[in-house]
Amino acid sequence: MYWIFFIGILIISSIVQQSLNSKFKKYSKVPLSNGMTGADVARKMLNDHGIYDVTVTHVSGHLTDHYNVTNKTINLSDSVYNSCSIAAAAVAAHECGHAVQHATQYAPVKLRTALVPIISFSSNIMSIVLLAGILLLKTFPSILLFGIILYALTTLFSFITLPVEINASKRAVNWLYTAGITNDKTTEMAESALRSAAYTYVVNALCSLATLLYYISIFSDRR
Repeated sequence: MYWIFFIGILIISSIVQQSLNSKFKKYSKVPLSNGMTGADVARKMLNDHGIYDVTVTHVSGHLTDHYNVTNKTINLSDSVYNSCSIAAAAVAAHECGHAVQHATQYAPVKLRTALVPIISFSSNIMSIVLLAGILLLKTFPSILLFGIILYALTTLFSFITLPVEINASKRAVNWLYTAGITNDKTTEMAESALRSAAYTYVVNALCSLATLLYYISIFSDRR
């Protein structure tokens, strides 16, 4: 049963990813009327929120955009940094939304940040622990149990990420409209693109949950 659910999640994940790529490509062809690039949008949103200690930088790749809280940088990809499109504006504003979350001490992002060191440790040893736990299940079941606990932490992290990403997108869309970057029509486009991106996090969380339940079933059926 878990395998059927897991395969279903993988199929949905593929569909969601294709939808995201399709919408980004579509809205990348729709220019902003003011000619602002993704980098311009990011700098303006940071300034409008009184954030002056975050730097907007360029990073290689496609849709590799992210906010680095450690060195306080908004990292925009090739298809966003110098692009004057609706898609670029939406992505840039979304990443700035994370900077705003940190600046305003948004509760879910504080919890997520606190979990990062734990998740980093868990990720480094989790695969080995789970493999050893399955191989030695009859003799040392506690090893698999420990692996399940580690995986449960990563699953929790995936679900905590959901409100963080959704909130960042909401902040982005609201600011784009109120700042006059987008109008009624282009705001809907930006919201549509960011909604597709949010779905990828939902699918990832469900996939993580399905995998967790699978390992739990192995542990429960060991006798």
